Amino acid sequence: MGPLHGLRVLEFEAVGPVPWAAMMLANMGADVLRVARPTPADMGLVRDLQHETLQRGRRSVSANLKDAAARGAVLTLTQKAHVLLEGHRPGVMERLGLGPDMCLAASPSLVYGRMTGWGQQGPLAQTVGHDINYIGLTGALHAIGTAERPVVPLNLVGDFGGGAMLLALGVMAAVLEARSSGKGQVIDAAMVDGSMLLMAPVLGRVATGEWLDQRESNLLDGGAPFYGVYETGDKRHLAVGAIEAPFYAALLKGLGIALHDLPPQLERSAWPETRQRFAALFAMRSRDEWCAIFEGTDACVTPVLSLSEVPGHAHHIARESFVNVGGIRQPAPAPRFSRTVNTTGRTPAESCSGSDDALRDWGLDPVDPRLSPLGRL
Repeated sequence: MGPLHGLRVLEFEAVGPVPWAAMMLANMGADVLRVARPTPADMGLVRDLQHETLQRGRRSVSANLKDAAARGAVLTLTQKAHVLLEGHRPGVMERLGLGPDMCLAASPSLVYGRMTGWGQQGPLAQTVGHDINYIGLTGALHAIGTAERPVVPLNLVGDFGGGAMLLALGVMAAVLEARSSGKGQVIDAAMVDGSMLLMAPVLGRVATGEWLDQRESNLLDGGAPFYGVYETGDKRHLAVGAIEAPFYAALLKGLGIALHDLPPQLERSAWPETRQRFAALFAMRSRDEWCAIFEGTDACVTPVLSLSEVPGHAHHIARESFVNVGGIRQPAPAPRFSRTVNTTGRTPAESCSGSDDALRDWGLDPVDPRLSPLGRL
């Protein structure tokens, strides 16, 4: 049993952060029931649930929320849930008659988790956007990239780090508090807020003058020659993170450079010259040859693996970091618990079946006339 066994989560279909947070809760043992649209929204992404890894671990029903009877059935489901997750634009759930006031009136201990890009209020609350827009407003996009221009860091920072993680943490904090108070509450999780929190260490250093507001000029943004990415002789890459003095010494030893042959490690003005010297040396051997040289040392040098290489790395194999769910290889649940069990649970395909059983488990009769508008995926 996972640590969240017994927790019931009602998830309204959304893209990105909401299903990621729901997947995390399901992996930890929560019983997650997903309310899907009769016709899923099309973003040009994967629509085949068998290949949508974020849908693993829960069962699904489909409901046309524009239908009053269907909304009534879904409201009944909210009364059986401990947590509700939704990712609509502010005001949409209220117009559907499923907003926080309505749901908390029916179930006072419900934790109502709301995920948006800009938050429930503010000048941008009703503005559309995506990860790149949210991190653009927090300084994160500005700080990542080359000296010449910002680089898009996938959609990991805003959608999942700043969004889904914030939602999951906030929801679980509210669940814990509700167990003592008996009262639920609304969680306003915004991707722009979470992205800003991720930037707290950098923004704090900017405020004190420790961080230059220019890319590739600082310790951790690629400016330091001992913390960056280098191309190897076979056109692949290495990640170097030798910050501390002993690690830096191990890096120089592997490169065949004497410490006294270089300016002091933290002499910022010398960083460009040192970087050029490192780059020339790394270009003389293949990535795997350098990995062999640095293996077992404290130089903090690792290969930059391609997506197809990742599952085959010895460390991931030893830790069983990948699982096969429905024929699709994907990351295993994390974090790992010493006593309770983390599991992927149902496959995405299985989540589309067993809807009647799911409703029975939630204390509802699948043939109840009130539930007739609920289709089955």
